[in-house]
Amino acid sequence: MDESPPDRDVSVALVDYGLGNLRSATRGLERAGATVEITDDPEAFAAADGVVLPGVGAFREGMENAGPLREALTDHAEAGRPLFGICLGMQMLLTTSEEADHEGEGEVTGLDLISGTNVRFEVDRKVPHMGWNELEVEREHPLVEGVDGEYAYFVHSYYAEPDDADAVVATADYGVDFPAVVANEAGNVFGTQFHPEKSGETGLTILRNFVDYCAER
Repeated sequence: MDESPPDRDVSVALVDYGLGNLRSATRGLERAGATVEITDDPEAFAAADGVVLPGVGAFREGMENAGPLREALTDHAEAGRPLFGICLGMQMLLTTSEEADHEGEGEVTGLDLISGTNVRFEVDRKVPHMGWNELEVEREHPLVEGVDGEYAYFVHSYYAEPDDADAVVATADYGVDFPAVVANEAGNVFGTQFHPEKSGETGLTILRNFVDYCAER
């Protein structure tokens, strides 16, 4: 992959809703060539070339915190503009999660930009799944150029189960093959279950791919 910076300055809005790993995500995106604004202002989403929804924590808390931004995020995605969810942020792109039910908190609705649910690992291995795991690219998408067979860093107990198998871009194996990267049909809404900002050169490649994708939109 061409590692030169994009031809023009790429602005990225990093969504601040109280649960994101903002510092390391900012550093990673800046290394990838983006100008980053940490913000909870919907007008900043509209002005940016791309939006990143980071996340660490529980699905219910994530959706409650991001609730005031739901319409702006949905509008951004439905306009065909790049929206990148990371870890919990990726899970929030889906319709629902078993996590709230598992915790006895009832059903919580996600952003529903990729139809499906998030389910808990039921494997004879330690949960949460934590550490490095190999990526297997299942289909082409600009985000995963150059990362097939590379390793990324995961920390999660739940994983996405999209309704449409074509939404799965890459997988990893943890007693079960699970989606490591998902994307909507249009290709502009996508997410990684792993943390690219913690995944060394593999993660930097992913972030550069994202910045390049934003530059081309």
